[in-house]
Amino acid sequence: DYFRISVDGGGCQGFSYKFNFVEKVNKDDKIFKFEKVKVLIDPVSLDFLKGSKLDFVEDIIGSYFKVTNPNASSTCGCGTSFSI
Repeated sequence: DYFRISVDGGGCQGFSYKFNFVEKVNKDDKIFKFEKVKVLIDPVSLDFLKGSKLDFVEDIIGSYFKVTNPNASSTCGCGTSFSI
């Protein structure tokens, strides 16, 4: 299985981050390996994510992925959507 990170249109700021596990690699996917995890990012999403940092956060409100994206001009309060 692979961990896919993508950017979709929508969300309160215009774009939203999407995370899911998939079994299939698309022919244009970029594959990044981090220890035992293989991450897939499609070329369009990669343009939006260049220079970004992904963290897994566990705090009192729960656990979630946090993206720090230098390309985003603004983000929503929950951090799941952004604008360019």
